[in-house]
Amino acid sequence: MTLGPGDLVLCSGTIPRDTPFLERLQAASAAGYRAISMWGRDYERARRDGHGETDIPTLIADHGLVVAEVDPAWWWTPGAAGVEIPPELDPFDVFCHGEDDLLRMAESVGARSLNAADVLGGRWTVDEGAAAFAALCDRAAEHGLLVHLEWLVWSRISDLDSALEIVRLADRPNGGLNIDTWHCARAGVTPADLHALPSDRVLAIQLDDGPAAPEADLLHATLHERMLPGAGEFDLVGYLGALRAIGTTVPVGVEVFSDTLHATGALAAARSAADATRAVLSDARWGQA
Repeated sequence: MTLGPGDLVLCSGTIPRDTPFLERLQAASAAGYRAISMWGRDYERARRDGHGETDIPTLIADHGLVVAEVDPAWWWTPGAAGVEIPPELDPFDVFCHGEDDLLRMAESVGARSLNAADVLGGRWTVDEGAAAFAALCDRAAEHGLLVHLEWLVWSRISDLDSALEIVRLADRPNGGLNIDTWHCARAGVTPADLHALPSDRVLAIQLDDGPAAPEADLLHATLHERMLPGAGEFDLVGYLGALRAIGTTVPVGVEVFSDTLHATGALAAARSAADATRAVLSDARWGQA
């Protein structure tokens, strides 16, 4: 699959979680997205809605869409093997979808990539993390997938430097970074930091916005209070300008976990996110030489 800088990706969390699968596709198509991201819970919802395994890829294609990424790969970090999280401690239905489920789903829908993050923490070293990431990349390659690593500011991989070192040490051709602007801002990443990246290691971008001052509860804020691109105080034009300058050619996702946005409904949320993102991309001259 070829997706480029002119292709907009509707990330799963930008529209209400309980949106029926067909309505999710309709919203993405109507708002002019080229691709969607999918979580395991989205695939599970599609099956509950009565769509068979062979129907789901057809429905996606019939709406003029492809699957950019499957999210999140959580099981790969050192010590994660065998971890079982009970349903009552898994309110976002993440841990109930493991490696076999997500890789099978990704291959079934023809996904471009897998998004990886550390969500379990631990006391492992960067070298150990790199070895685990390399193993994840190798497994993903068997399914034709890229793997992009997203740092989470409260995790063991909490900043750009840590994520880049793991990717560098793993040294896999299908491994790279996911540049999420929320985590850029909260980890103190500057446009100059992004300008120093090797362009071939940037495999995904997710746009969102927020206030300049960090929220008191970062985990709650990132899951409930993100803002549409351009509505906050992040230097989105600076970030995008730096990525454009190094020759980044990946698609741009919009990932706005926001209770306020979700309350407007799937179609309105998808359209608002698309319009806001396109305005920022235009200001940043994204996709232009």
